Amino acid sequence: MRRPRHIALLNAFFAPHRFGGATVVAESVARALWRDHGIRTSAISAMHRSDLPPYEVLRTGAGPGLASWLINLPRDRSYTEIYDNPRVTEVVARLLDRIAPDLVHAHSMQDLGAGILPMVRDRGLPLVLSVHDHWWLSERQFMSRADLGPDRLDPAEGADRSGGVADLPRARIRFQRLAEAAAAADVITFPSRATQQLYDAAGLRGGRHAVWTNGVQPPGPGFFAAQAARRAADPRPVFGYLGGANVVKGWPLLRAAFTGLGRQGFSGLLVAAGHDARGWQGQSLSKMSGDWRILSRFEPAAMDDFYARIDALLFPSQWEETSGLVLREAAARGIAVIQTACGGAVEWDGADQAAMIPVGAGPEVLAEKLRDFLDRHPNPPAPRPQPGPSDQAAALLRIIKAG
Repeated sequence: MRRPRHIALLNAFFAPHRFGGATVVAESVARALWRDHGIRTSAISAMHRSDLPPYEVLRTGAGPGLASWLINLPRDRSYTEIYDNPRVTEVVARLLDRIAPDLVHAHSMQDLGAGILPMVRDRGLPLVLSVHDHWWLSERQFMSRADLGPDRLDPAEGADRSGGVADLPRARIRFQRLAEAAAAADVITFPSRATQQLYDAAGLRGGRHAVWTNGVQPPGPGFFAAQAARRAADPRPVFGYLGGANVVKGWPLLRAAFTGLGRQGFSGLLVAAGHDARGWQGQSLSKMSGDWRILSRFEPAAMDDFYARIDALLFPSQWEETSGLVLREAAARGIAVIQTACGGAVEWDGADQAAMIPVGAGPEVLAEKLRDFLDRHPNPPAPRPQPGPSDQAAALLRIIKAG
């Protein structure tokens, strides 16, 4: 494929609506492509607004070299329309005719629908598909190991065995439709080797497959001074957890481990997964050792403010993580990581898989790791620089050229 001058980027969310790691990756790479290579991006994403007609398109400015087109989707869509919506495909087709990109880069396609990919192929546009989670395999895009089954070859059936899929024939139709749509891509990228292996085993086809590692925002120029000042002012250790009150992110395991820890003299920060702390309603923290606070989710620009406040990042995820952005963010800032050995989240520079907690281990195993950290504190690890957005953008261009 030729080096593009203008890329149409498809993602479920985009500025000014942000949610999840895929959105952060899509935005940061788009900005790096303009800043470092002069490549424009037109982002097409979804919104849900009751004050606008269904499928209305709103254009917003998203920064230098970056335009944003948002499609207003009704909330009462059918099961099929969530993963393949002909009306969305028609809107995107008109937008592609209008903006005339050189290449289409599809990221997270939930809400937008996979039917867009064959349409792009029929227009003769080069197409890169970047997988970020398990959405292409199952309606339960955050699958645990139990969901995948012993042979990992039938993710729909595996999810059914775990009780996650109510209608197995419907789920299989969905999987086949998405697999057919993904085959339209010239290149399919995966954020880790573990994720590529899973998709290869599941039978996802298409053009060339490649690992495209996520870059992370590096610490800003004032980060380490702020970190040192906070640690000097109060040397007591602080834990941080970014997964929200979610089972798949390991919150029940985390709560149980701290409930039985039997130690004090530390604090913890719990960050909501949504835009506010409502997801934590009904979650009791009173029996947990330590002094815990709940924070609303922060924007990427406030990342350094959060990380300067913690000494250890807790990552007890119970699903087959595809990447683990926050692990790389913490490592780049000299913050200890206590994590499970879950999927692609072990594939970061400095990760010690032998020291990780097995997925499915009980709270006492995690509690032992927590006590070890408290016994060693203060003994912060040295910062380990990680690939950033510029590195990821350059890697994308190499993948496009090889494709």
